[in-house]
Amino acid sequence: MDPYRSSSSSASSPALGRRYYLPRPARPISFEDSPDWADDVDSIHLATASASASLHTSPTPSLPDPPSSSSAACRDRKVAGATLVWKDLSVSRTLTLRDDTTTRRVLKSSTGYALPATLTVIMGPARSGKSTLLRAIAGRLRAAERMYGQLFVNAANQRLPYGSYGYVDRADVLIESLTVREMLYYSAHLQLPGLFSSKTSVVEDAIAAMSLGDYADKLIGGHCFMKRLPTGERRRLSIARELVMRPHVLFIDEPLYHLDSVSALLLMVTLKKLASTGCTVIFTMYQSSTEVFGLFDRICLLSDGNTLFFGETLACLQHFSNAGFPCPIMQSPSDHFLRAINTDFDRIIAMCKNLQDDQGDFSSVSMDTAVAIRTLEATYKSSADSVAVESLVAKLTEKEGPLLKRKARASNTTRIGVLTWRSLLIMSRNWKYFWSRFALYMLLTLSVGTIFSNIGHSLSSVMVRVSAIFVYVSFVILLSISGVPAHIDEIKIYSHEEANQHSGTMVFLLGHFLSSIPFLFLITISSSLVFYFLIGLRNEFSFFMYFVITMFMCLLANEALMMIVAYIWLDTYKCTLTLICLYVIMMLVGGYFRIRGGLPCSVWKYPLSYVSFHVYAVQGLLENEYVGTSFAVGAIRTIPGVQAVGGSYEISSSVNAKWVNLLVLVVMAVGYRVILYVLLRVNVRKHMRLDR
Repeated sequence: MDPYRSSSSSASSPALGRRYYLPRPARPISFEDSPDWADDVDSIHLATASASASLHTSPTPSLPDPPSSSSAACRDRKVAGATLVWKDLSVSRTLTLRDDTTTRRVLKSSTGYALPATLTVIMGPARSGKSTLLRAIAGRLRAAERMYGQLFVNAANQRLPYGSYGYVDRADVLIESLTVREMLYYSAHLQLPGLFSSKTSVVEDAIAAMSLGDYADKLIGGHCFMKRLPTGERRRLSIARELVMRPHVLFIDEPLYHLDSVSALLLMVTLKKLASTGCTVIFTMYQSSTEVFGLFDRICLLSDGNTLFFGETLACLQHFSNAGFPCPIMQSPSDHFLRAINTDFDRIIAMCKNLQDDQGDFSSVSMDTAVAIRTLEATYKSSADSVAVESLVAKLTEKEGPLLKRKARASNTTRIGVLTWRSLLIMSRNWKYFWSRFALYMLLTLSVGTIFSNIGHSLSSVMVRVSAIFVYVSFVILLSISGVPAHIDEIKIYSHEEANQHSGTMVFLLGHFLSSIPFLFLITISSSLVFYFLIGLRNEFSFFMYFVITMFMCLLANEALMMIVAYIWLDTYKCTLTLICLYVIMMLVGGYFRIRGGLPCSVWKYPLSYVSFHVYAVQGLLENEYVGTSFAVGAIRTIPGVQAVGGSYEISSSVNAKWVNLLVLVVMAVGYRVILYVLLRVNVRKHMRLDR
């Protein structure tokens, strides 16, 4: 008996003595015969208890059963899956290296299909085209990639509409300041229309579907003495986030990425139960254990963009045997497949060529990989499996099934409100957003304030007070770099949600702007109170409020600039280095080290001094403090405050000059956000070399 069984097999691996495999559900091969095309069926089957009954396995310590409390709260539901067919699908990628543009085909004439209630795996070594094929089927190719061939959804030549599919990236992009339940609630509110209360059951169903009941109220990233969510549960949470939309098709790029064997098996059993409800599940995988391999329904095996096999998992073993590469007993099928088609093994062959072990030569590594790939490809093209695939593809595309409709989504107003509230919650919990900056600002303010305190109001104190204001403004802006990691996290979350159409550019910017206002204003008012009265500036409410508003607008403009830099680099070190260089240059042309009018006109004065918000903040604060004041010189003569400041800093004597400076800061705060909107809207990172 063959030790490797597909999910349809009635026997299990003899090495385990237990069966972890679900019985394969009936697979419709024509739309008119399929019970899955009912229009009134549109939700996910989440009866964990009934699914567990179908799972022929004995409970073991290494593979815990899903919590019964979740299953009791769920209802038996089905989801109308979708039949996907790709025919002669090819993808070319444009590469630009040193002004030399080349085009390379990363996927070559692939043909296959995925049916409802099945698991279809795309397997192959690194750089074989697995993820490219998955993105092509899902309609998520990158800017440099171009697709050729045909895609059919229920035999109709259409793209998957919004809400009909979910796509899970290889890397988990999660908000660590939220709990599992909160993460899913906010995802549901961003995606689904209707009242907030109506989405509770959807979230609870998604939690039960991915067996996350025991972790529902735990923080994703951990906090204080709470542990960080385990890797396996983080992966299942990423999948659950897509399930709140109740998709017909689920795409997953490397679902077992960075998972141990137990977590991998538990996740695949969960996906098998999800597929048994009718959902079409397609995913990529590098390799798997024997137990996980037995859960697959169909396998698409790729190497260097070429299809070496497509069909039933058990038939793939027979295909390798027919080609002259039988799978050894007690070896994992996926390990055997990769060993045969992975060109990286050629280096191992060269290293082991003259080595021996206790049994003689390394016969298991003596295979010529290039020959194996050519043999397998030629054998598949001339095999009955290839003919069967072509025949079934023709049958699946003969008659169109139900047309998948675009689902409704939440309104922009709702999404702005949800993002604003979510950002407020994140900022209040995550020290990287607010608390670290608040502590740094208060420490800075106390330091500068105490150093420059008790300087009096004489003519000799003017220069000292100018220095104090310039140092305060410069350091407040410089210390804002501590918020760079938080901004990078926000951009990553936005990029993921925008790619999955959960959010939009304007929605994200407005939500971030509105949520940042209370925190920035709290930082401004608290630090300004300490600095203003320690330094002994003009003791009038209107002058103090101008000071606060000026610093608040300066921080708003600076936040937008940091978001632009964070989006361009998406790397903490590069962002920090870039911002430090920008801030130092702005300080140098800020008019303190050298009068602004005396700066060289080339570059330093035009345009650098005109784009430095240090200039307008310091000028406005000094004009607020000294315009309309005078200082005694001797017993009779007095000089205006503007003239007293003029020796160290250039300001205007007009009473309206400070409002002009404040207006410029407002324009900068708006202008930088407009620039950020344009960058996000055109997705400029797709066209940057650093992303290729």
